[in-house]
Amino acid sequence: MKQFIILAIAALFCVPGSAQQTYDHREAFSPLFYPASGNQYRSASGMPGPAYWQNSADYQINVTLDTGQHKVAGEVVLTYTNNSPDNLNFLWLQLDQNIYKRESRASATTTQEGGRWANASYTQGQQIRSISVEVEGKKFTPKYTITDTRMQVWLQEPLKAGGKKAKLSIQYEFEIPQYGTDRMGRLQTRDGIIYEVAQWFPRMSVYDDIQGWNTLPYLGAGEFYLEYGNIEFSVTAPANLIVVGSGELLNEKEALTPQQQERLQQARNSDKTVALRSDDEVRNGQPRLTGNRTWRYRIQNARDAAWAASKAFVWDAARINLPSGKKSLAMSAYPRESMRRNGWQRSSEFTKASIEHYSNMWFEYPYPMAVNVAGVVGGMEYPGIVFCSAESSDADLWGVTDHEFGHTWFPMIVGTNERKYAWMDEGFNTFINTFSTKAFNKGEFAGFSYFGEEINKMVFSKNMDPLLTTPDVLQQNNLGIAAYEKPSIMLHALRNAVLGPERFDAAFKEYIRRWAFKHPTPWDFFRTMENVGGEELGWFWRSWVFNNWSLDLALKQVSYEENDPKNGANITLETLGKMVMPVTVLVRESNGKEQRINLPVEVWQRGGQYTFGVNTTSRLKEVVLDPDKVLPDLDRKNNRQDRAF
Repeated sequence: MKQFIILAIAALFCVPGSAQQTYDHREAFSPLFYPASGNQYRSASGMPGPAYWQNSADYQINVTLDTGQHKVAGEVVLTYTNNSPDNLNFLWLQLDQNIYKRESRASATTTQEGGRWANASYTQGQQIRSISVEVEGKKFTPKYTITDTRMQVWLQEPLKAGGKKAKLSIQYEFEIPQYGTDRMGRLQTRDGIIYEVAQWFPRMSVYDDIQGWNTLPYLGAGEFYLEYGNIEFSVTAPANLIVVGSGELLNEKEALTPQQQERLQQARNSDKTVALRSDDEVRNGQPRLTGNRTWRYRIQNARDAAWAASKAFVWDAARINLPSGKKSLAMSAYPRESMRRNGWQRSSEFTKASIEHYSNMWFEYPYPMAVNVAGVVGGMEYPGIVFCSAESSDADLWGVTDHEFGHTWFPMIVGTNERKYAWMDEGFNTFINTFSTKAFNKGEFAGFSYFGEEINKMVFSKNMDPLLTTPDVLQQNNLGIAAYEKPSIMLHALRNAVLGPERFDAAFKEYIRRWAFKHPTPWDFFRTMENVGGEELGWFWRSWVFNNWSLDLALKQVSYEENDPKNGANITLETLGKMVMPVTVLVRESNGKEQRINLPVEVWQRGGQYTFGVNTTSRLKEVVLDPDKVLPDLDRKNNRQDRAF
C-alpha cells in the first residue's frame, strides 16, 4: 500500500509534544523478553522448526467481465491441503467484497470524517451462487455461514491431517465498486474505463500454529494474511480490452495479435522499453477487434492474484535481468492522459530498476512478470502486479512504483500477517525503499528525506501508537508513522548504530531467506536478528516495538580533572527519555586534536547518567553527541556544546 507521505507531512503542523519520560534501567534491560521458548514449529534461533508446517491453497478461476454492468462472474475451484497436525471439521474463507455492502462492519466502523478506506458507494458484495465440496472422493453440498467478510464451510467428515485435500467449487459474482477502499475500482478515461480488480475470488483464511484459524474481519486498514499456492485464472472480456494480470500469460497466440506477439518478444530481449500498444493505436482504437476473447494467466507459489482490463491501455514492457541469469519482464499499462513529463511512459523503466535493485540486494524476484497499472487506486500491491495512481509522475511515480513493487519482498515473499502486523510489511518495505531510491539513476529522486528532527517529533509523539498495534486499532492519523516511518527509522538505527551494516545485512537477508514463502511472527524476526547478528536486543525491541518510548540523549556536563585540561576531561551524558541507544561522542580540542568515542548501549545498564574520561592536552572547543546524526534523537539542541570550556 502506498506511503502516507502527504499525511505525514501534514501532521508536522499538528504534532502533540512528547511527554517527559523517566528512564528505568531495570525495565529497559529486563531479561524476560520472549513470552515463550522455541518449539518444534518455530525454533529459539528464529528458524522454522523441524516440524514447521503450513497449509496451502491452489486456485483455478474462470470469470467473465461484464463491462455493461461492471460485474465479474464465474467459478473458482479451490484445492486446500491440510498439512497441519489437526483434523479440521470446517474451513474458513475470506469474502472481501462484502466490505462494500452497506451493512458491513467496515461501513459501521468508518468514522464520520471518512478517509482512505471509506465506501464512496455500496454494492451487493460477493454473491455466492453455489458451493460444492469434495473430500477423499466424496462430493456433497455443504452447510455454510457468511458473517460479514468471512464464510465458514462445514464438512461432512473432518479433513484429516497430514496432507489430505478438500476441493471446493464456488460459483459467485460481484460488482466492481467505483472506488474500492483504495485497493481496486474503476477509472473513467477519455478512451474507456480502467478496471483494477482485486480481492475478486473467495480465498482461504490461514490456519496456523499460532492461533489456528485467523478470522479477523476485513475492515479496510488491515490488509491480508493468505496461504501460498498456485493460481491459474482466465478472464473473458470484450475483445477490444487489454487484460494484464499476475504471473505468466499462457495463451499469447489467442490473446494477442501477431504484431503484439512480435513486440512482446522484442521486449523480452530489450533493456529499453518497447511499445506493445502505442498511444497512437489507443487514440485510433486499434487493433479493431469484436466479440470476446479470453486471457489466461498463471502464477505459482503466490498468496494472491489480481488483474486489470481496459481498452484505454497504452501498453509497454522491458526485460528484467536477475542475479541468477534468469529473466523477468517489466510491463506497464496506462491511459494516454498519464503520459506527461516523467510520466507513465517511464513506468517500465522504474519497475525494471526497482526489481533489479531488490533482487541484487536482498532476494531474487520470483515471478515471470511485474506489471504496473495506472488507475483509480493510489497504490496497492499484489503478486506480480501493482496498481498505482494514474495521476502520478516524476518523484511521485517513482516512489509509488518502487514502494508497491518493494512489497514483493514484504509480504509477498515473506508472508507475514498484515492484518495484525502492518509494520512488518509497510515498515520493512519503506526501509528497503530508502536504498533503492538512493541508487536509482544516481539519486534522481533522492531529494526527499524521511529523517530529521521534525519526523522524530512525530515518531515520538506522546499520542503515537506503539508499533505492535493492529492497523484497525491504530488512530487514523498515526498509521503513516506507526506502520511506515517509525519501523523504517528503527531498522536504520539498528543497522547504523547497533549492529553495523555488515552484521545487519547478513541477518536481514537470512530472515528473508529463512521465511521466504512462509509465515513468520514478530518473534521469529527478533530471534533471527539476534542470533545471526550476535546481539541480545530485548532492550531494543522493548523500546521500539512494544512501547512508545522516546530517545532524547543529552550532554549534561563537561569538566576537567583538577580544573586542568592537560589532566583530561570528564563528560557526563544523560537520557531524558525511556529509550536508550549506543552513542558516538565527538570531542574537539582547541589545538585541533579530534577524538571519537563509541559508547555501547551497556553504558545505560546501571542508570540514566554516564560519565567517562577523555585524555586531552588542551582546552575543549566542542563536544557533540551523535555527530553523524545516526540516531533519531528528539532534541538535538542538547546534543552539543561548542563554547570554550
